[in-house]
Amino acid sequence: MKPAARRNARHFAIQAIYSWQITKGNVAEIEQQFLSDDKFEEEEHQADAPILAAPHTDLNYFHDLLNGVVQNHQELDSKMRPYLSRPLQDLDQMELALLRLAMYEMTKREDVPYKVVINEAIELAKIFGAEDSHKFVNGVLDKAAPTLRKK
Repeated sequence: MKPAARRNARHFAIQAIYSWQITKGNVAEIEQQFLSDDKFEEEEHQADAPILAAPHTDLNYFHDLLNGVVQNHQELDSKMRPYLSRPLQDLDQMELALLRLAMYEMTKREDVPYKVVINEAIELAKIFGAEDSHKFVNGVLDKAAPTLRKK
């Protein structure tokens, strides 16, 4: 699978994870909304560069990321806590979603190099996060990577 297809999967997964966190809705329904919505036909991100979906998105990876984060969110939260500079409940919901996604990839998807996990999380934070979210996300993941991946 091409890296762009996984990048697109992360792009949609972060939105779906955020939606789940905010609504506490049924993850299968949220996933179905993304799969049946126009979002999977064409999505534009901040730089107005189109992110083409279905043919260019790894749908299996999207499914794995979304469901993996939701099913493992408590474990992921406990793994990230030691690296946070503030309590988990004080995190912005998008920062929390970004960190959960990255922690999932870092701990459950060893086929993805940790540097790719960190870079992708930073790029998503630049698109979806607050002004300096990418710096916070980078700091947390840089501290966590040596322990979680045994570099």
